Amino acid sequence: MELEARHLYAGYDDNVIIRDLTLRIPAGKVTALIGANGCGKSTLLKTICRIQPPLKGQVLLDGVSVHEQDSRRLASSLAILPQNPSAPGGLTVRELVSYGRAPHQKHAFSGLTREDADIIDWALAETDMTEFANRPIEQLSGGQRQRAWIAMAVAQHTDILFLDEPTSFLDISHQMEILTLVRRLNRKYGKTIVMVIHELNEAARFADYIIAMKKGEIRFSGTPEETMTKEMLGDVFGVEAEILQDPRTKRPFCIPYVREGAAHDE
Repeated sequence: MELEARHLYAGYDDNVIIRDLTLRIPAGKVTALIGANGCGKSTLLKTICRIQPPLKGQVLLDGVSVHEQDSRRLASSLAILPQNPSAPGGLTVRELVSYGRAPHQKHAFSGLTREDADIIDWALAETDMTEFANRPIEQLSGGQRQRAWIAMAVAQHTDILFLDEPTSFLDISHQMEILTLVRRLNRKYGKTIVMVIHELNEAARFADYIIAMKKGEIRFSGTPEETMTKEMLGDVFGVEAEILQDPRTKRPFCIPYVREGAAHDE
């Protein structure tokens, strides 16, 4: 499915964060949105997936505005995992994952079909959560909880998956676990995945395409090799850096430094 934004303006009330932005998300790829805090990457993600309306411009899915489509129909094409999601107390992993089937039910009280149950089992297996299916969400570790939420989004069975900072507050082991899962879902099922991520080297390692933003604008975009440059790091993040090659993945790996004169020891 083709997803694009045309001359997009986005923000909150009188605070325009994104101005006249045009982009196309590569289909069947993992795209990472990077940039300093407040650059507009989460605002862009929320506007593209219709959590908030654009101030101006269009977001198109296969040529049709997402903001004019029926919500249930759109939810069968797009799934999103927001930042820091929460669930009611006592809810089990399987119950949470079952919510992903809601867009495919005829009405609110139609109940789960055999197909729904099979897809829930599949989503649990793909996210390595089968053994935790009957465990309450609050009894899971941070990484397990995040996998449970991803399983819910996977159960929605969409071609496009949005993840807003999926590795926030996780230790490095769980970060690798979640991003490896994201990449597997892309490689195995061809899902288009768009994620906001802060760790630059993780973006370079796990994404096929990177969009670097600054002050609501796209400053650099392309493959990790094309975007992970000294010029980008200086412009977007205000740091100097050495760009090396990851010995295992052969992708770029950056070692940033604060620019001389930008900060001083106390």
